Amino acid sequence: MKSLAINRRNFLKTGGSASVLLALGFSIPSHSEDVVLHKIPQTTLGLEFSPYILIDDTGKITILNPRPDMGQGTYQSMPALVAEELEVSMDQIHISQTNGQGKYGSQLSGGSSSVRTRWLPMRKAGAAVKEMLIQAAANKWQVSPEECYAKEAKVFHKPSGKSFTYAELVGDASKLDVPKNPKLKDPKDFKLLGKSMPKPDVPLKVTGTAEFGIDVDLPGMLYASIERCPAIHGKVESFDGAAALKVPGVKKVLKAERAMPHKTVETVAVLATNYWAALQGRKKLKIKWAAVDNNVLSTEKFSAQMHELAKQDGHDFEGNQGDFAKAYGEATKKIQATYETPFAAHAAMEPVNATVWVKDDSVEIWAPVQGPDGTIGELSQYLGLKPEQVNVNVTFLGGAFGRKAYLDFVKEAAYLSKQAKAPVKLIWTREDDMTQGPYRPAMLSVLEGGIDANGKVTALHHKIISESIQKQVFKANITGKADGWAEEGVGAKDSPMAIPNIRRSYLNASTDLPILWWRSVYASTNVFGHESFVDELAHAAGKDPLDLRLELFKDSPRFVKVLETVAEKSGYREQLPSGKARGMAIARSFSTICAHVFTVAKTADGIKIEKVVSVIDCGMTVNPDNIKAQTESNVVYGLTAALKSPIVFANGAVQQSNFHNYPVLRINEIPQMEVHIIENQEAPGGVGEPGLPPIAPALANALFNLTGKRQRKFPLELV
Repeated sequence: MKSLAINRRNFLKTGGSASVLLALGFSIPSHSEDVVLHKIPQTTLGLEFSPYILIDDTGKITILNPRPDMGQGTYQSMPALVAEELEVSMDQIHISQTNGQGKYGSQLSGGSSSVRTRWLPMRKAGAAVKEMLIQAAANKWQVSPEECYAKEAKVFHKPSGKSFTYAELVGDASKLDVPKNPKLKDPKDFKLLGKSMPKPDVPLKVTGTAEFGIDVDLPGMLYASIERCPAIHGKVESFDGAAALKVPGVKKVLKAERAMPHKTVETVAVLATNYWAALQGRKKLKIKWAAVDNNVLSTEKFSAQMHELAKQDGHDFEGNQGDFAKAYGEATKKIQATYETPFAAHAAMEPVNATVWVKDDSVEIWAPVQGPDGTIGELSQYLGLKPEQVNVNVTFLGGAFGRKAYLDFVKEAAYLSKQAKAPVKLIWTREDDMTQGPYRPAMLSVLEGGIDANGKVTALHHKIISESIQKQVFKANITGKADGWAEEGVGAKDSPMAIPNIRRSYLNASTDLPILWWRSVYASTNVFGHESFVDELAHAAGKDPLDLRLELFKDSPRFVKVLETVAEKSGYREQLPSGKARGMAIARSFSTICAHVFTVAKTADGIKIEKVVSVIDCGMTVNPDNIKAQTESNVVYGLTAALKSPIVFANGAVQQSNFHNYPVLRINEIPQMEVHIIENQEAPGGVGEPGLPPIAPALANALFNLTGKRQRKFPLELV
């Protein structure tokens, strides 16, 4: 397979060797089910319209991937949706990446949305092309299309056994009307979807032929390394670049800027003919930063601010039910608890980088971005250009977790390219990434629960306190109301518990610390408090935590199925020997339900996490192997956040700078992992993130069952 960056030149190359080309595109007006299919004339290819499927008369089949691959598997899943209906195998296609143009629709890899929003559109496009090819063959044979079928890039005539290759049919098929409502395959007939198969990007990555952003190389390119204020928002009072300019290869030292959504701050950049020279020159800069109030950037102060806000009444989310205050007041037992989660860095293995060439009337970008369409929008506005003057070449992403949808680094490279009048490749160091953010926001969950004389939970209130991503990043006005995003994972839709009186509320804790979505976003923090508190309610009511959850989710059969399955697969009800314990948690996020059961044990060296059994219900699937891999990845990522160092601001700066003091879970610390997938015909849900939210509470609940000590703040202690 071959990966192509789709721009005008590559479109011409794609069809250049063919005299005839069948190209089909689609648009999604409002809902994922409303797909408008349209044929692309060869004369306009690559200029205005947006093909997703290209077949030429040489037999070449190209399928475009509209969602950048950052390890979550879209390089396979998106083309597979088309290939399934088109009746071609994965080794018969070429995969190309879309370039952000508006007619491709949303191209953001985020919110675990790729498969669940493209499940129908991509399949319908493949089915439409197949029907056009079958009709073309039927016309040639002068038979009914019902007598024909497609298989392995050919159309066969059932009675005679005759066949045409797709290449032989392209010319005639390209003249036909596009069917508006092509028939989709019955899932029982799937050959690719739902089957475990190798990912096509793995050989490219193993052999080093896959291009990541950090691999981009252009003639005449300058490399950039930027010194930023340790306090993030500091201003440059003065700087001396004389020593830096003496480093062989250094060409320029200049004052620059970092444009974040909520603030633009001053920086100093070094440009050189190679990265080493740029980095060494940066180390020789002499910069005087203007004084910054250390208290402004303090996690200790922000935590105190959240706890002070907790004394206030919150603004209600939609979907509350009953009368919490009345039911809580009448409860036989009243339970209260506060759970806190810290700021966290994304810590992707590939630090952010971008190569940008700002020309007189256009800009070309090569970068590992999560959304090429958003990149066009932000960069055109930043540079004062029209969107059609911005071209984005998306590379593979070496991890992202939300960070590479925050485009400050692309703007930095664009600013420098404009000043240098040359292509500039900017690479952040690991220390830049750790100390400059943006970060997952710290959050506080204040919970209250009421239990009646019969041990029934009659009232629950979850008050969420945090900074708002909507407000800081997108300028949303949330004054006097709840941030609708912030109840992720615990809102009425995600947590349909059968409690008659439920209240969910929110208070905004404002900060200038740069924040952003982080793998599973608010659900990664909300669910820690929520599911830990469910265990607290169970113990107070004298019930097993599994039994209470089965009771609370009795009206939600998919929750019940996941709970029963994880109990069975983990041996939850089996007696454990002394010195061992289990704990569980369940959560729904991004339209997927996931539950974990942890087994922990006391040892001479402390507490060991022995095993985690996971059950995930994500509806219909593309590749079960990838689902297991993403769930295991969530276990590692979630445990790292729960057990390792948080991001701490003190004396105006972040105290963590690299993996020595912001460590990730090492292989010897990873427990045995066992993942089970619920098979059903439900609409697809997300996979890249839903496994993470229940990790911390399941572990915290297991630790409580082992030690009797309830831990309500990260990092959790294994002692």
